[in-house]
Amino acid sequence: MIRIIHTADWHLGQTFYGYDRESEHRHFMRWLTDTIEERQADALLVSGDVFDVANPSAAATRLFYQFVADAKRRLPQLQIVVTAGNHDSASRLEAPQALLDAMDTHLIGTVSKTPEGEVDADRMIVKLRGKSGRTEALCMAVPYLRQGDCPDAETTSESVGRLYAEVTRRAFGQLGEGQAVVAMGHLSLTGAQLADKLVGGLEGVDAGCFDRRISYVALGHIHRAQRVGDNAAVRYAGSPIPLSFAEKDYRHSVRLVEIDNGRLTAGESIECPLLTSLISVPPQPMLPAEVLALLERLPEAAGADADNAPFLEVNVRFDEPDPFFRNSVEKAIAGKHVRLARIELARAAATPTGEPADAKAASLSPLEMFRSVFERRNGCTPSAEMERMFSAVVDEVTSGTEQDAEKS
Repeated sequence: MIRIIHTADWHLGQTFYGYDRESEHRHFMRWLTDTIEERQADALLVSGDVFDVANPSAAATRLFYQFVADAKRRLPQLQIVVTAGNHDSASRLEAPQALLDAMDTHLIGTVSKTPEGEVDADRMIVKLRGKSGRTEALCMAVPYLRQGDCPDAETTSESVGRLYAEVTRRAFGQLGEGQAVVAMGHLSLTGAQLADKLVGGLEGVDAGCFDRRISYVALGHIHRAQRVGDNAAVRYAGSPIPLSFAEKDYRHSVRLVEIDNGRLTAGESIECPLLTSLISVPPQPMLPAEVLALLERLPEAAGADADNAPFLEVNVRFDEPDPFFRNSVEKAIAGKHVRLARIELARAAATPTGEPADAKAASLSPLEMFRSVFERRNGCTPSAEMERMFSAVVDEVTSGTEQDAEKS
């Protein structure tokens, strides 16, 4: 028998509307280490997005490796398998592998190719042992798949399916008696639930890419913990802390599974205790005077830990612009046990001509609008690298427009 804990989407180093979240991540990792020891797990699978950006800070990097050291010190037989997500630098994640080999910690960031140009499936297959020391499962540690990683096909779903089919074929070809195959992935499956919609269309990969003989599929990328489709073995772990206001009502957890004699015999979600909450006041947009009255009723900060105060989203609807509203909000929450993260402006009602007057869009900078659209579509915040790329494009377009204006 083997006991596995599955988690994903840590996003270490995330800056949340200007606030550092190291204390929250440190709290989670202490809890996770305690849970691994209490549940006597044999393996920990981390399915991508360990870090929030491709070039993480020294503090975020130190936090991750301190976790590995603490977990191995308390449970020496623990095996750790980490795959890269789309926020991670694949090569950077793999760089310390030679040092971590001695600690039974496997970092898989890239999809290697054979001299013939074929996918090196064997490199992504990791043997997982139970407490007896016997190999109980073969783990298909597949990282986030980028263009060029997968075989050519007409659709993304078909291309990803072909890669998983090859790794699956190799894994089952090496399978011994009484052993299971476990898969990892960092991708969007069609039918996965976000805050307000299902993943689908061109972004989604069909869940059928995972062979039904696979005992458990440990997924990352979608931040909402859930099973997908009619296969109870296909699971997203979800993010351990809410990474956007779209996630504030999610149940944040890790997944504990047991596999015995080649079969999934038990599964349990273990809720992660949160150090800091995200709150929206009011839950739905109201007029400014009503919003300010609610804010003034928030709990006082006296005696509370200011570093762990809830992050506050203010939802407001304007009948007419108020350039001083933010000042009014800051005055209303002065001395309150909250940290102002953002003010969310609601869409105004349609005009008499039927044309929608979008007060929110009019008040947002291009970068803020990009963040808002990205969160709605993906259920998570864009990485700092993506924001930098977007800002560079905006600067280039703006510069070009100004030059054209000068010429004319």
